[in-house]
Amino acid sequence: MINSKATSNSSRKSERGSALLAVLWMSAALAAIAFSVSATVRSETDRVSTSSDSMRTSYLASGAVERAIQWMMWGGDYRNQDGTAKYWEPNLPRMAMRFPSGDAVVELIPEASKMNVNTASSQDLYKVILAVGSDPARAQAIAGAILDWRGGGGGGNSLNGLNLGSGPTFRPRHASFQEIEELLLVQGMTPELYYGNFVTDSDGKLYARGGLRDCLSVWGSAGPYDANTASPALMEAVGVPPAAIGDIVTRRMQRPFKNLGEVGVSAPRLGIGGNYIWTLRASARLRRPDGVPSEVVRTSAAVVKLMDRRTYYLNPVHVLRYYPDAWSQSAVVPPAVPVLPGMPAGMNPPGAAR
Repeated sequence: MINSKATSNSSRKSERGSALLAVLWMSAALAAIAFSVSATVRSETDRVSTSSDSMRTSYLASGAVERAIQWMMWGGDYRNQDGTAKYWEPNLPRMAMRFPSGDAVVELIPEASKMNVNTASSQDLYKVILAVGSDPARAQAIAGAILDWRGGGGGGNSLNGLNLGSGPTFRPRHASFQEIEELLLVQGMTPELYYGNFVTDSDGKLYARGGLRDCLSVWGSAGPYDANTASPALMEAVGVPPAAIGDIVTRRMQRPFKNLGEVGVSAPRLGIGGNYIWTLRASARLRRPDGVPSEVVRTSAAVVKLMDRRTYYLNPVHVLRYYPDAWSQSAVVPPAVPVLPGMPAGMNPPGAAR
């Protein structure tokens, strides 16, 4: 009788232990499921937040482009007390704008700061392609393919010996380039050469090198090229000493050049100012509720043509092209520092380049 009671008590204790162990395992499983769900919800929340910030920033950049077009329409009729233009004046390289939701920098890039892809010589094309990172043989072949595309001969077939089977295989149009994006169809062209890429310097550090779209244009010129906005690769291609290019870029970021004497180097193919076709490239950055700028940056751009105000006084700025995404390594991004309190929205902040 005693043995049966002892056996019964031991059995009940064993059952209770098994039940407790099952409860512990169940709690651990539920905790793991809850942690997994929590991590998934957090990652999805962050993804949606980033997507929302990206869309808002894109709209902010588009709004900055529209505002820049409006300021160009107003022109230099509105002046500050010191005599400077309140909104826009010819050859103004940048506009700094502040919105309630963020900040934007609009660069005004005259097409005169780029080489005309339809009229450039074979030697100029070769130098530009070489400057954006191509090797000499490939640069020479692509320059010939560009001439062949636009109908000027040039021996586009010289690419056959370079084993460029992975490149574009479209037939040359034998006509002028209508859009600069047609360069992507030229045999031997790569996205890295067209859009730009990051390369290493002698110390092994990465730096941004612009592409052909920053150097060439269907509305470009044969020179001189605007010293305030010409890309470093184009300046290298037209003979500006490499040691002076960095100084020119640094100085024009602080204050635009007013005349060639301020450039400080002998550069016969550089000039000051543009023509009547401009690219307005806006880089925007959101501002959080606490005033700290967001890490999200988006760009938009429009190519506009200035018309004769005496004839087109109601609409003196015509939009030729619009780019919802116009990112470039040379784009000027709003600084990632909180703005000063009390600065009215929509006006240039103190110290903005004019």
